[in-house]
Amino acid sequence: MPSTPARRAEVSADMLELSPIVAGLWRSVAWPLDAQQRVSWIEQALELGISSFDHADIYGDYRAESLFGEALKLAPALRHRMQLVSKCGIRLRSAELPYRINYYDTRAGYIRAQVEQSLRKLNTEQLDLVLIHRPDYLMDAAALAETFATLTREGKVAHWGVSNHSTSQFALLHQQHPLLTNQVELSPLQLGALDDGTLDQAQQLGLRPMIWSPLGGARLFTGDDEQAVRVRAEMSAIAERHGISLTTLAFAWALRHPSRPYVITGTGRIDGLRDAIAALNVQLDNEDWYAIWVAGKGHGVP
Repeated sequence: MPSTPARRAEVSADMLELSPIVAGLWRSVAWPLDAQQRVSWIEQALELGISSFDHADIYGDYRAESLFGEALKLAPALRHRMQLVSKCGIRLRSAELPYRINYYDTRAGYIRAQVEQSLRKLNTEQLDLVLIHRPDYLMDAAALAETFATLTREGKVAHWGVSNHSTSQFALLHQQHPLLTNQVELSPLQLGALDDGTLDQAQQLGLRPMIWSPLGGARLFTGDDEQAVRVRAEMSAIAERHGISLTTLAFAWALRHPSRPYVITGTGRIDGLRDAIAALNVQLDNEDWYAIWVAGKGHGVP
């Protein structure tokens, strides 16, 4: 099925809209692209209608943002056509940062330092959206909200959100400072967000969630465990009937949720981006959606 460009994201004074398909840069350090090739990849993504790019300070052992920033330095006009998303709040051990353990940190000094580091690495003056990457059990919600407000007043961050937070954790921080989104895992192989209340909360608040790993970390294609084999068989039959790829079907399945999620793709291949965009043209009915859910669960509906 031919794909058409995604609708362009629109930004208003008080709300940020991302592109329905978001380009994820988690594994971008491993992509065989030099700086000019990264410029070309960004340009092609934008032409497809993918205008939102999802980063984190720790991606690629703290190197992924710099690679993207090198591309923006070569083609600075591209910055005005995109939304930059980043995440922070995890202290990850590395050769340069020999922490005794990995741990979470949402204290003001660390969040400020990581935001300012992301700004430098991405070669930009403002981040459109910053997410707290994981729940910090020692988070002082009021203090973190003040950090958000300060960095926003300084023009360094336009909007804030969280990633992998429970409903209560989201509510605690959202009460102190308005959050834009909760980025959570969802795929036919990982169904927890359908039952733990996070997507219900997104609908209740009218805040569109972001979905990571819609392909189950490639298990959908390569997994040999019972669940992966079962889901792949069911989805292959549905994909063949619709005349689409397995990737397109996986994205269409996630997009079908009424919370209107933004779904993240993590590929450096342009044909992979096209497969994701093609999902916007797929009308997946309830029966097919539930057939995939049943395959993922391994049993019928209760």
